[in-house]
Amino acid sequence: MNIRRHIFAVAATAMLATGAYAADIKLGVSGPFTGGSASMGVSMRDGVRLAAKEINAAGGINGNKIVLVERDDEAKNERGVQIAQELINNEKVVATLGYINTGVALASQRFYQDAKIPVMNNVATGSILTKQFPNAPENYVFRNAAPDNIQAPLIAKEAVEKRGLKKVAILADSTNYGQLGREDLEKALKGYGVTPVAVEKFNIGDVDMTSQLLKAKNAGADVILTYAIGPELAQIANGMAKLGWKKPMIGSWTLSMASFIDTAGKNGNGATMPQTYIQTPSTTAKRKAFQAAYLAEFKPKNNNIASPVSAAQGYDSVYLLAAAIKQANSTEGPKIVAALQDLKAPVDGVVITYNKPFSATDHDAIKMKDVVMGVVENGRVEFLNAEDATPKKK
Repeated sequence: MNIRRHIFAVAATAMLATGAYAADIKLGVSGPFTGGSASMGVSMRDGVRLAAKEINAAGGINGNKIVLVERDDEAKNERGVQIAQELINNEKVVATLGYINTGVALASQRFYQDAKIPVMNNVATGSILTKQFPNAPENYVFRNAAPDNIQAPLIAKEAVEKRGLKKVAILADSTNYGQLGREDLEKALKGYGVTPVAVEKFNIGDVDMTSQLLKAKNAGADVILTYAIGPELAQIANGMAKLGWKKPMIGSWTLSMASFIDTAGKNGNGATMPQTYIQTPSTTAKRKAFQAAYLAEFKPKNNNIASPVSAAQGYDSVYLLAAAIKQANSTEGPKIVAALQDLKAPVDGVVITYNKPFSATDHDAIKMKDVVMGVVENGRVEFLNAEDATPKKK
C-alpha cells in the first residue's frame, strides 16, 4: 500500500511539474448572454473568462484547472432555476458565478443554498440577495457588487444634498430589480424628508415614456431618478428631449451601460450614476492591465466595454473564489464558505484590493466608500469627481 501511495505521489508531482493539471475545478457561470440584459451578461462572462484564463496560465488553483460551465439564463427566472438544477445535479459545479438580474438570483440561489454550494453574485444588486436565508445556519450567498442599499443613498445624496433638487420623480421598471430599488430609493429620500412628486413604472420593452414623463413634468419634478435594467433607460432620456423638457437624470449603475449610452446619444449626456469601476485611460496599473487584456481578448466595439462594471466585477469574482479554494485546499462548499469569511491574504482586484472582504455576518464585499459617481460625457462614462479616479484599498 505504501509503495502504491509513493508511486501516486511521484506521478502527481510529475504532472504538476510538466504543467499538467491534477483535476478540474468546475465553476458555473450564469447570466443573460442574449436579450436586453446581454451587455451586462456578456461583459461579466468575458471578465470571468479572462480571470480564469490568467489563473490557469499561472498553474491553476493548487495545481487544478478552472473549467467554466456557462449557461444563458436569458434574464428569466424560470430559466435560471433550470440552470441551477442542471449545474448542481448534472455538471457537479463546486461554485457558481454570476447573476445579473435580481429576480433570477432570488429564484435560483436557493438551490445552491440547499446543496451547500457557494454562489458569488458579481452583478445583481438587490439589497436582499445576501440575506435571503436569514435563519440558515450557514449562508452560501456572497456578492462583490454594490448593493442597492448603498446605491440608493448615493443617488439621493447627489440629487438632494449636493444639487438641492427636492422635487423628485422616480421612474423604475417593473422587474424585481426596479421595484426593490425604488423601495430603497424612497427610503433614502425619506431620510432627507423628501417625498417624490411622481413615482412611475414601465415594463421591459417599452419604447415610449411620454406618459410617465408628462406626469413627472406636470407634478413639477426638477430631477428624474431611475431604477431599471435595460435599454428602456434611453427612452427616458430621448423622451425628455422629444418633449423639450431637459432635467437631470440620476439613477442606478445601469446608466453606464452601452445599451443606454449608444441609444440615448447626446441626450444621455449628464446622466449620473454610482460606479465601482469606470473604463478610463488614466488609471492604476492594475486597471490598465485589465483593460488592455480585455480589449485584446474580446475586441469590443470602439474599444468600449459594453458594461465595464460587469466585466470588472466578473473578473474579480473569480479571483475571490480562487483565493478561498486555494486557502481551503478543498472544493467542499462548507470549507470554501469558511475561507471566504476569513480570507487570510488580500486579493488584488480591479475594483478594489479586497482585504477581509467577507465575514460570517457580512457577505457583501463592496462598501459605500468603494463606490464613486460617474457621469456620461460624449458616449463615455467619466468620473464625476476627479479625485475618485484613484481606487482605494479596502
